[in-house]
Amino acid sequence: MGSDAALIWTIGLASAMLVIIPFYLRQRKLERRAEEAEIEAMRYGLHEPASLHPVVDIGYCINTGACVSVCPEGDVLGIRGGQAQPISPARCIGHGLCERACPVEAIQLVFGTEKRGVDIPRIQANFETNVPGLYIVGELGGMGLIRNAFEQGRQCIEGIPRANGGQAGDMKDLLIVGSGPAGLSASLHAARHGLDFLTVEREEQIGGTVRHYPRKKLVLTEAVKVPGYGRIGAREILKEELVEIWEDIAATTGLEVNTGETVESVTPDPDGAFSVVTSRGSYRARRVILAIGRRGVPRRLGIPGEQLPKVAYSLREPEHFSDDQILIVGGGDSAVEAALTLAEQPGNDVKISYRKDRFSRIKPRNLERIEAGISDGVVEALWSTNLVTIEPDSVAYTNGSSGPQTIPNDQVFVFIGGELPTKFLDSCGVTIDTKFGEP
Repeated sequence: MGSDAALIWTIGLASAMLVIIPFYLRQRKLERRAEEAEIEAMRYGLHEPASLHPVVDIGYCINTGACVSVCPEGDVLGIRGGQAQPISPARCIGHGLCERACPVEAIQLVFGTEKRGVDIPRIQANFETNVPGLYIVGELGGMGLIRNAFEQGRQCIEGIPRANGGQAGDMKDLLIVGSGPAGLSASLHAARHGLDFLTVEREEQIGGTVRHYPRKKLVLTEAVKVPGYGRIGAREILKEELVEIWEDIAATTGLEVNTGETVESVTPDPDGAFSVVTSRGSYRARRVILAIGRRGVPRRLGIPGEQLPKVAYSLREPEHFSDDQILIVGGGDSAVEAALTLAEQPGNDVKISYRKDRFSRIKPRNLERIEAGISDGVVEALWSTNLVTIEPDSVAYTNGSSGPQTIPNDQVFVFIGGELPTKFLDSCGVTIDTKFGEP
């Protein structure tokens, strides 16, 4: 009997070890990976989130590791001390897969941190703002991911057809402002539901913010189903390819967009509808969707000469620039990508001016490329500098240790971010909240 009990005990122990040892080895591997990722995050400035990112309630975390494995962005979350923790939160692009993968709902996506707030328009679950009938979808509401923006456009439209009454003169059911992913989605779904709508876009072509990305920029997306067109299945495609897809969608579905038309004001009327004034005229609509993006207004330097024609805030056709003395201002991904792209054009002399002594908060691949470019002399870095004046054939900058230095210059590209179109939103009556680590 004793030998039988010993045998059973031995078998049980062996079975337990078959489970425990692989689990332990897996945990050690995840812990080491998180340690390495944390070091990398500190190097690249990815440890401080800029906007939307996950937070973990460690009191509820049961260490399944599902949140780590499901994230396609790489090391946003990691396992430290046996629990999930943010490692590189600045990598987060807001798809929320980690939040949905957690079996105990220990993860929540929030905007900002306790120290750094993020301004977000006040919107409800159905994307309606504090102004009844006025909706915000996409990047302006804090969701910059293409897949999320497209889905928001669909969800926003879903409730609108059921709320419409009869027509009143030339009043539209809906006016959509913007033709980026969220605006295109809203437009296509509005057409599917038979709404009488109008879409306006201030640029000369559809595509929204995507058109302002540097050439050959990789655009992260996920599979989306487009009404009247089909499924877009690629997860990672180039900016040019995505723009071509948008144009093909419009052509295939017959979607009409009033391009080159800027909305100047959106005013609620006493009857609950809206009066919309644009650069071409005025309209009346029962509802309005704003899908204009957060960077409605590029941030300016505020220095003499910034109004010169040679100053630009986006780079669309780099092949038009050759044999030029070019200065890029900024240190983010857009600035770095533009500098590298322009340096590929024949005869260009490209310099990048950044107010800090090193790049931070940029994608690791971009950091590797720009460091190699600087080392090889393809791009010259002007560290800890601030541009002070722009002349037709030169620019002047300071570096804190001496007076202004002047260098020859033909083109200036400014990539220092954009400003939330607060003034426009205020005029519409939309309330802006500053989020400090809040959903």
